[in-house]
Amino acid sequence: MEYTTLGRTGLKVSVAGLGCGGSSRLGMTAGHSDAHCVGIVQRALDLGVNFIDTAQFYGTEPIVGKAIKGRPRESVIISTKHKVAPGASPTAVANVITSLNSSLKALGSDYVDLFCLHTVLPGEYELVAAKVLPALRREQEKGKVRHIGITEWATKDNGHSMLERALADDHWDVVMTAFHMLCQNSRKKVFPAAIKHNVGTLIMFAVRALFSVPGRLQQDIAKLAAEGRVPAELAQKDNPLDFLLGEGGARSIIEAAYRYARHEPGAHVVLFGTGNPAHIEPNVRAILGPPLPEEARRRLAGLFGALEGVGLDEPNLKKPAA
Repeated sequence: MEYTTLGRTGLKVSVAGLGCGGSSRLGMTAGHSDAHCVGIVQRALDLGVNFIDTAQFYGTEPIVGKAIKGRPRESVIISTKHKVAPGASPTAVANVITSLNSSLKALGSDYVDLFCLHTVLPGEYELVAAKVLPALRREQEKGKVRHIGITEWATKDNGHSMLERALADDHWDVVMTAFHMLCQNSRKKVFPAAIKHNVGTLIMFAVRALFSVPGRLQQDIAKLAAEGRVPAELAQKDNPLDFLLGEGGARSIIEAAYRYARHEPGAHVVLFGTGNPAHIEPNVRAILGPPLPEEARRRLAGLFGALEGVGLDEPNLKKPAA
């Protein structure tokens, strides 16, 4: 495993982080047992992954708590999150603190290394910063929270406007942003400010349905070509990103996607999620791979650098029909 420093937090974190949400939720969405889900977390930890990202909304905090039981608490960096109710009323602020305490209980820990305000929209930011953040600072002083972060709602804020505002304030230790091969605008709107202020970054959406579901990439490329947003010839190819594969490149599009996100300047932790134990090692191996060839990165920038909002699906948290 490779480790890096998560910005000004000083935390030494694995560059591969296990995400416990998304459509899989460690296998909970498919109805797998607690033992199955706990096993996924423990296998990731055994491979050297020390950054675990969860949230009360995901329902996976108890799984994480069971998985880390018996391990030295300082060996695992735990991040959890809570969504602030619209308006940031006194009740909404109290709910965040209640959520924090519930998370600590579920995780079996006296503290979380990182507590993020989750999916904050641009119109919510001012109230969140003015009312919720001071309450979290008080919990931080009590030792319940080591560091405080904020995450964007990528599907509703394609231009990263909330994070632009948040990074200008310099209140936050860590931010979570969407970034992948067909959604590159964090490069200009998020990473430069994060680097300037030494803010840690968590990368979500590096691989989701766009790259992992057979046929999805071709479908989306065809739609983009029909709209005139990418060259028409891409829609004629069975694999529109075949230039990323082969000698000197990646063995698969998924591997290419992870390597692409991992080596973006300003990126610290690339989150991966799965409900399938067989996917853990290949995902970690991909994130640990070398940068894509520079020519491939230039070509990706030329083809897709102007796109916004591509492939940012909301996770499907419904249990599939039997």
